[in-house]
Amino acid sequence: MTFRPLHDRILVRRIESDARTKGGIIIPDTAKEKPQEGEIIATGPGIRSEDGRLHALDVKPGDRILFGKWGGTEIKLDGEDLLILKESDVLGIVEQTAEHKKAA
Repeated sequence: MTFRPLHDRILVRRIESDARTKGGIIIPDTAKEKPQEGEIIATGPGIRSEDGRLHALDVKPGDRILFGKWGGTEIKLDGEDLLILKESDVLGIVEQTAEHKKAA
């Protein structure tokens, strides 16, 4: 199934954090918080201004983003839990430095 968000909405897949602390303690699923980081799967075309011009979004598919803990609407597509957010709910784009890209 394909899904295309409308206007300034984006479709996001949450990125799960590591299940261990830096000290090596394993965190059970019941104690984990929902991740606030995700990868954009699809975006809408943008939002129209009052004069009718289309303003493109600042984010694009493939971007890793941070978003608010309670933002968005949770949906399930093809058995996968996803999130629909407005672009205004995005706090920022996570950009990897050259050092982190080599380690990955």
